[in-house]
This record gives sequence, C-alpha cells and structure tokens, in this order.
Amino acid sequence: MLTVDFDRLGVGPATKAIDIGAGQGRHSYEMFRRGADVIAFDQSEQDMADVSEMFDALIAAGEVPADAKARAEVGDALRLPYADNSFDVVLMSEILEHIPSDEAAIAEMYRILKPGGVGAVTVPRYWPEKVCWALSDEYHEVEGGHVRIYKASELADKLRRVGLEVTGTDHAHALHAPYWWLKCAVGTENDKNLLVRGYHQLLVWDMMSKPWLTRTGERLLNPVIGKSVALYLRKPAGSTTAG
Repeated sequence: MLTVDFDRLGVGPATKAIDIGAGQGRHSYEMFRRGADVIAFDQSEQDMADVSEMFDALIAAGEVPADAKARAEVGDALRLPYADNSFDVVLMSEILEHIPSDEAAIAEMYRILKPGGVGAVTVPRYWPEKVCWALSDEYHEVEGGHVRIYKASELADKLRRVGLEVTGTDHAHALHAPYWWLKCAVGTENDKNLLVRGYHQLLVWDMMSKPWLTRTGERLLNPVIGKSVALYLRKPAGSTTAG
C-alpha cells in the first residue's frame, strides 16, 4: 500500500534515496525494486531488523535489479547521520504527526537533500483525522501516537520556510478512512468486532487482488475522503543548507 507516487519523484536506477521513518519499509521496498540506492531509516531497531531481512529476501527472490542497493539504519530523524546535500530523493511518510519538533525534522530533510533533488511528505489528512480524534482519545493518546493534526496549507508553509518548493499535492487511501472511523467508534483495539473484521478483510482483498471496482472507486474518492495527503517537494538548484 503506497502513499507516494514514485513515478512523480522519478525514482529509478542509481537514485540515491532515503525513507525517513520507514517503519515496516513499504516505500523502501518499492524504491529498491525500482533500482535505487536506498536507505530505510527509523528509530525502531526491531523494524529495521525486519526491513533488512526483507531486503535480503527481495534479492534472493530476484525482485530487484542487480545494481540496486539497500540497507536499514537506526537513528533519530532530528539528527540524521548524513552529510549535507547527500540524497536525490528524501521521503518522510506518516512520521511528522508523531514528532513534537516537526520543524527540526523538516530542516534535517532539507539539509540532506541535494540541490535540485525532490522529495515527498505525507501526513494524515485534516478532516478525516479530526473525525478519528473526535471519536476516540485512544486513537491518538498513546505512546508514540499522533501529536497534531495538519492542515495541508500549514504543512506546506513549514516546508517552504526551510527553503523547499511545494510542487504538488495529492490524496490517498480513501478506503481506509471509513475503516479507521469504524475502529475509533468501537475501540481501536477491538479487532474482534464483526464490522471491523469484515472491513479489514475487504482492505486485504483490495490490496492483494487490486480489482478494477475498488481501485477505480478509491481513485474517485481520494480527493474527497483520502485519509492521507502527500506534498511533493523540490530543493531549488543552488541551495545548500537550511541555515
């Protein structure tokens, strides 16, 4: 389940890319399959161990080009251990809503992106997220949970303040918004609820089978109820650091 359009970012062979806050690695795997030199980066040692194993499995299965490279590294998004202007593509997907010092994380993203490089930031969309918060405190009042709700315009302003150009906006995962509203209504840990179980099975079927009906329906619904908003970015040529 991808939130980012990698065609739009031009990810391909020899692209040097980093997925900050990679989690279970869904975006890192896609960039690896496209032939990139990719780093999956996250503070969770267990997640990065799992991602590293999956990188090896993709290689063993012959699913990646021979020249593609990938590794998983553990660290802090506020203190990235990379030189200025290091990456062609920088991704931060569904991470900023977890970080109290989000502007510091954005500044780090800018710092390591090459002049002329591109990136994407995705966060939960404002109004679907507001519904979740209204239905359930449990949804966000957990350790490592969401600390803010973004309006896309406010996030775009934060990105521009460090020197990034916002080149486009998109929405994704419309089918997932009602699922999370339902979970928030019955209890986020209540996975035995029949409606939650049924909807989850629908989402799994959709992801695995990619049927025309649900794929077309989600495309049409994304502008209306897409759960995530993606902002596409560029670091102007001639830029160096955020300072």
